[in-house]
Amino acid sequence: MHTKIFKYTHQTLIRYPAIILLLIIAVLVLGGCAAVGPDYIPVKPKTPGKWSTELKGGLNAGLPEPGTMACWWKVLDDPELSSLTERAVNGNLDLQAARSRIREARARRGISRSYFFPTLDGGASADKHRDRKGREDELYTVEFDSGWELDVFGGIRRAVEADTAEVEAAQEDLHDVLVSLLAEVALNYIDVRTYQNGLTVIEANLKAQQETYDLNDSRFQAGIIDELAVQQSLYNLERTRSQIPVIQTRLEAAKNRLAVLLGQAPGAVHAELAARKPIPAPPMQLAIGVPAEALRQRPDIRRAERQLAAQTARVGVATADLYPRFRLNGSIGLEALSTGNFFTAANRIWDFGPSVSWKIFHGNAIRQNIEIHSALQEQALTEYELTVLQAQEEIENVLVAYANQQRRYQSLLAATQAALKADQLAQDQYQVGLVDFNNVLDAQRSLLLVQDQLTLSEGAVTTNLVRLYKALGGGWQRLSESR
Repeated sequence: MHTKIFKYTHQTLIRYPAIILLLIIAVLVLGGCAAVGPDYIPVKPKTPGKWSTELKGGLNAGLPEPGTMACWWKVLDDPELSSLTERAVNGNLDLQAARSRIREARARRGISRSYFFPTLDGGASADKHRDRKGREDELYTVEFDSGWELDVFGGIRRAVEADTAEVEAAQEDLHDVLVSLLAEVALNYIDVRTYQNGLTVIEANLKAQQETYDLNDSRFQAGIIDELAVQQSLYNLERTRSQIPVIQTRLEAAKNRLAVLLGQAPGAVHAELAARKPIPAPPMQLAIGVPAEALRQRPDIRRAERQLAAQTARVGVATADLYPRFRLNGSIGLEALSTGNFFTAANRIWDFGPSVSWKIFHGNAIRQNIEIHSALQEQALTEYELTVLQAQEEIENVLVAYANQQRRYQSLLAATQAALKADQLAQDQYQVGLVDFNNVLDAQRSLLLVQDQLTLSEGAVTTNLVRLYKALGGGWQRLSESR
């Protein structure tokens, strides 16, 4: 049956050569007509030739080693951190959501591409009718309807162009999520090690202060000193002890945050992070490249550029509404009053021909829609330029923070050594009666304060290194997403 129907339609087209001519002209026009609307010209970030901040603290403008930016956390040489990072990439829920958004964008692009091809719809019906005189009629129908819009002025092409750019923007969004994830894992891991080292510092001071209190209490019981020194040493001891719950709370929060970043329930990494370990130390020398190269690596800038490309294409989609649309429509089928002779040639029906639709007057709505998308294009360009400026600001600020924190750490290291010596001298002089107990209290408080600041500064140095790699857009290069 299908062979005969095709033959019949073919003969019909021969009888109407004007239809064939129209098809040929339409195809030629389609192939030679450029898509309406502006063509997108890729933009590049405007960057200075060098960093405005003087590179210090081991930073230099040399090119990073191949693979360093992709797996920057390995420069910290911490196997535990590397393990957490790998598990986060595989289990993080934000990454899974970003991958899902890519699939969504690809599906939307697939819908737009489908308009390049003809459509075919089929249907069948069987109706039975009885009138007031008791007569019954039957009607059986099988029909296939097809249509094809010729993309003469490029509205469909611009839509596909916009959706393709959105797919690429979604991929850059995934990269941006990955960059943030890797930094968050490292930052929370460093927090864990910093709090653990802070507890070690407090516990060491607590032990020394406990010994001081015990000494004063025994001397008071022997009548050598009055009760004031006992109460002062007890106050100092309990004040130091009161800091432990605060740090423990922050430590638990950092561990729980790490577990969630890995896509696991809070508490999942407590056991493996129970042992106290040193804070990872940054390398002595670090190459960060030049501004142009660094900004090209940032996924947020790349995403903003793709969103600008998508919005530029949408101006063309809106512009295409100013022009007529050409379609080829056709239907073929069978229609009969009974099933007995349903497949005979006499019951074949067909309909074929071109059509044109044109939005001639719509109260200037089409031009206003073009104006809307043109304004959105300008907004996308402004957003891109703002993203570039904010990226430069972030990098410059981290460069300053990284170098200055190292200077602060060195000063605190010297201060800690002096505080240790002062504490020992105060203890010795107090025991032989050369100074009163206030000197010991001041020395102990100063020692605890400067040791605590030293620990926090050590963690801040490594934290700023992580933030620097995040600002430079490091980490996403390891993730390959096919387009």
